[in-house]
Amino acid sequence: MEINILQLTEGAKNARGTTVVIDVFRAFSTACYLSAAGAARIIPVEQVEEALQMKVQLPEAILLGERHEKKVDGFDFGNSPTHLSDYDFTGKTIVMTTSSGTKGLMNATGADEILTGSFVNAGAILRYLEKSNPETISLVCMGYEGMIPTQEDTFLAEYLRAKLLGEATDFLQMKEILRTGDGARLLNPANNPWSPAGDFERCLDLDRFDFVLKLTMESGFNLLQSIRVP
Repeated sequence: MEINILQLTEGAKNARGTTVVIDVFRAFSTACYLSAAGAARIIPVEQVEEALQMKVQLPEAILLGERHEKKVDGFDFGNSPTHLSDYDFTGKTIVMTTSSGTKGLMNATGADEILTGSFVNAGAILRYLEKSNPETISLVCMGYEGMIPTQEDTFLAEYLRAKLLGEATDFLQMKEILRTGDGARLLNPANNPWSPAGDFERCLDLDRFDFVLKLTMESGFNLLQSIRVP
């Protein structure tokens, strides 16, 4: 098993084999919470304009997304799992666009299959990869807006690689580093309107969910399909 850690949008373009596109803070943590809250469809798109066009096609859809970490004007939700926690998304269609995560999905055109990556379903990702046993795994760290590497995404890639290779890794140490490192922006009160402090714990709630989200195509739409991996 060949395991490659790649960085940013260019890394997504170079990804091969089974690819895990990682966005811990916050897109693919948020997507897991949406799926667990009953969302029937999560449709990822790269551009805000695509999301708005999708709303015309699917008037019942909920628009969720951010640019520069803040909710897009006119959208229903930003990218905060905390802000989603009081809502029931059962049966809802979500159109999602983010600065990093969904960009990575759309640019990983050379991958055989694509999963989303977050700590909240890291165990399920590992079980999925162990069962499928692909020859090549690409772990793509999308970082900040697909342009600047971040600790949280690189930490998850290193965590997954270590687990797959049977090597030691320390999630709690990673979490403490993030608290004063690249995760500190989530804990900054000045950012609370769009990035409440609760997002830090929600995005680092290790193995909260027992499913992976796999990019699939259905009826002409890209979808994040939830696949339970007990």
